[in-house]
Amino acid sequence: MSCLENNITKTVLALVVVAIACMSIYVCQHTASDKEAFVAAKGTEVQTYTMADDGSFSEAATIARGTKLELTGREAKEGDRVLVRVKHGENELYINEKNLTADKGDTVREKTVYVRTPATIYENEDGPDIAGFAPKGTELKVEGFDKVNSDGVVNRYKVEGGYVYGKYMAFSQEEADANYNENGVYDKAKKQKYGIELYGGRAEHLDYYPCERPDIKANEFCAKARAMYLNYYAAIHNDEYIKLIKESDCNAVVIDIKSGILSYESPVCEESSPTAFAKAHVSKDEFVNAVREFNDAGIYTIGRITVFSDKYYAKDHPEDCIKTKNGASWPSAYDRDVWEYNVKLALESIELMGFNEIQFDYVRFPEEAYEMSVDGADFRNEYDEEKAQAIQNFCFYAADQIHEAGAYISIDVFGECSNGFPTACGQYWPAISNVVDAISSMPYTDHFGDADTWSEPKNVMSIWAAGAAAGQKMIPTPAAARTWITGYNTPYWNPTVNYDYEKLKEQIDALDEAGLDGGFIPWNSESPIDKYRQYQKIWNK
Repeated sequence: MSCLENNITKTVLALVVVAIACMSIYVCQHTASDKEAFVAAKGTEVQTYTMADDGSFSEAATIARGTKLELTGREAKEGDRVLVRVKHGENELYINEKNLTADKGDTVREKTVYVRTPATIYENEDGPDIAGFAPKGTELKVEGFDKVNSDGVVNRYKVEGGYVYGKYMAFSQEEADANYNENGVYDKAKKQKYGIELYGGRAEHLDYYPCERPDIKANEFCAKARAMYLNYYAAIHNDEYIKLIKESDCNAVVIDIKSGILSYESPVCEESSPTAFAKAHVSKDEFVNAVREFNDAGIYTIGRITVFSDKYYAKDHPEDCIKTKNGASWPSAYDRDVWEYNVKLALESIELMGFNEIQFDYVRFPEEAYEMSVDGADFRNEYDEEKAQAIQNFCFYAADQIHEAGAYISIDVFGECSNGFPTACGQYWPAISNVVDAISSMPYTDHFGDADTWSEPKNVMSIWAAGAAAGQKMIPTPAAARTWITGYNTPYWNPTVNYDYEKLKEQIDALDEAGLDGGFIPWNSESPIDKYRQYQKIWNK
């Protein structure tokens, strides 16, 4: 062997020794051409590591996928893993090179997702247009995505047939099929049923995964509302109402957008319900200017829309309606065209008038739903949902769209909704309260049977409030309980009791004592300024 060959052999042997000594760990210059990369994964986050002085690694924080990282140009190897050193804020960490990509489109690695919470399928990557529906447990093939949120969750996946929100998806069939049962909420729901079949649905078939409430910039949610209701006429003749509000501690107004009749000539309604448009009370500009006066006065504005009770939409779209026992046409809560119509009206109103919140009323099936179900009525149930499922699924859909528009959402429910079971018309307190920002029940004191329940309003309200408080405690993230109270003389069919400040204060006290502290709204369909002045002090703190 020549000297040259001998030296080469020694050099190779030396390198082999070094390689063996560093087989578990080595550090070298990173040769990637890019100085930045994005975190990529099949899940929402990726583990990072720190390296000790002895070259060992320990787990550090997790980083959401989609996060942009600065590459330092160094990498280390531990076993069969190559760990790349990156800068994340003030920290230098190591991350598996398999979880880095220069292509933002490669950050989402899952090829299949599974529906954990029943999900609307949208036609487009943004907007409210509905293409279909995916029930719990559905397997969906991922074809793409629009963007990754800061928590690593995909905003909307592109799947066959349209787009779905990533927050309602799981990464395994097992996770999707499981029912949320923290603190025994699902076990409690299984026990929530009435003595006879009401055909409203089963409480255990509803969704209880906590919904994250938004914190919208420049729009603080009115968590403890002392609100005033105004019909369209009061809203556009508002001088005395604004004056009264400023003289008290009233901090919110509920203004009719659609209450049987449209308040203004809405472009959405001109296209979707020309009969409703033709019957509108005032022009768009007149109504916009009126609502803006409340905004300019610093008053939190809530726009009220009646949803599944709409005779004008029913006239224009009988194909979307069911026939009630008395022969009236009622837009079906199963029908997605009805969903779209009302939510698009809400989005338009937010854009035109700057409403802080949208309140949906008549989010239910007809009062005759039980008898209709017994008789085998056709409810136009396209997706084989139970009534309570359809109502909750509408709440999911509406909440997502309203929140993205920069406003909050509240839902009105019957007083009986707090009785601890899904009602025949599809309302179930925990399922609705779990989704929206405020739940507004209507426990009017003259709506509780034939006895004189209106002379002692505190007793009636206290009994009702106990059930509502129990519904609130069932779920980990309840909505604000903002209650409609009786603000008219009772009983409504033959008034004999004047509802003055004392009578309203009794109702408010009962709510406070039960822990339902989300506020109140006195109901009086006429919005009478003189009556409001009579019990003006209720709005004081």
